[in-house]
Amino acid sequence: MDDGAALSMMDAHPIEADRALSGATGERLKKLATYAAVAVASLLIAIKAWAWVATGSVAMFASLVDSSLDLLASGLNLLAVRHALTPADREHRFGHGKAEAIAGLGQAAFIAGSSAFLIFQSVERIVDPHAVPQSVFAVAVMLISIAFTLALVMFQRFVIARTRSLAIGADSLHYVGDLAMNAGVIVALVLAGWLGWSVADPLIGLAIACIIGWGAVLILRASYDELMDREFADSERARIKEIVKQHAAVISLHDLRTRHSGHHAFIQLHLELAAEMSLVEAHRISDEVEEAIRLAFPDAEVFIHQDPAGFEEHPTFPRI
Repeated sequence: MDDGAALSMMDAHPIEADRALSGATGERLKKLATYAAVAVASLLIAIKAWAWVATGSVAMFASLVDSSLDLLASGLNLLAVRHALTPADREHRFGHGKAEAIAGLGQAAFIAGSSAFLIFQSVERIVDPHAVPQSVFAVAVMLISIAFTLALVMFQRFVIARTRSLAIGADSLHYVGDLAMNAGVIVALVLAGWLGWSVADPLIGLAIACIIGWGAVLILRASYDELMDREFADSERARIKEIVKQHAAVISLHDLRTRHSGHHAFIQLHLELAAEMSLVEAHRISDEVEEAIRLAFPDAEVFIHQDPAGFEEHPTFPRI
C-alpha cells in the first residue's frame, strides 16, 4: 500500500524470513495483542471517566469517548481475529482472513461517528465556554494513560511486524493517535484550568476529533484495499520476479497476481520453460521456484502454472 507514513504499520510488506513467525506462534501473538488492547482500553475508560467527572473538561471527555470506542473496536478485533484464525473449511477454501478487513470497516464507522460527535461537542463549548477547574489528579490520569498506551503500542508493533495483521494494525493506529490526544488533554487542562484560557479546552477537543476522523479514513482505505484484493507493492512484486528468474531453467514468467487475506498471502504466476522439457522436469523446477518464494514469503500460498516457451495464450487477465 502506498498511503504514506501513517499507514506504515499496515502496509502489505512481506515478512522477512529471519523475522517471520508463523503457525501457532503467530496466532498466539495476535490473540495476546487483542486481549491486551481490550484490557488497556477498559482500564483507561475507568480512570478517564473518574477524571472527567472531577473536571468537566471537554478535552478529557473527548479522550474518554475515544477510549470507549477503542474498547468497542478492540472487542470487535478480538472476535474478528479469532474468526480469521479459523482454519480453512469446506465453504471457505481460502480461509477466513478477510474477517480482519471487515472488522476494519466496522472500526472506521465507529471512529467516524465519534469524530462527528466530538466536533459537535467542541463547537458547542467554543460558543458557550465553561471554566475548567484545576486538577493535578486529571493530569496524573493522563500521564498514566500515556504510559499504558505506549506500552500497548510497542507490543502491537512487535506483533504487526511478525504477523502483518490488518486488524491489529488498525487497532494500533487508534492508540498511536491516543498518545497525541492524551498529551493534548494535558495541555488543555493546564491552559484552561491553571492559566484560565477556557477556549483552549474545546479547541484541543476539536483537534482531537480531527485526528480521530483522519484515522477513520486511513483504516477505511486499508480495509478496502484488502477486501478488493489489491496487489502487493511494486517493490514486492519485483522481488518475486527476481526470485523466479534466479532459477537457471526459467526462461520467463507472466500473469503474476498477488493478494492478501489477513495474515495469509496468495501468489500466482505462470512459468515459461523449455518446450521440449518433460513434465517431470517441469514439475521439479516449479517446486523449486515455489520453495524459493516461500522462503521469502513464509505465510504465502504459491500457485504456479507451467507454460512451454513461445506458446501463445489468450490470457483472461492482463499479462503483468
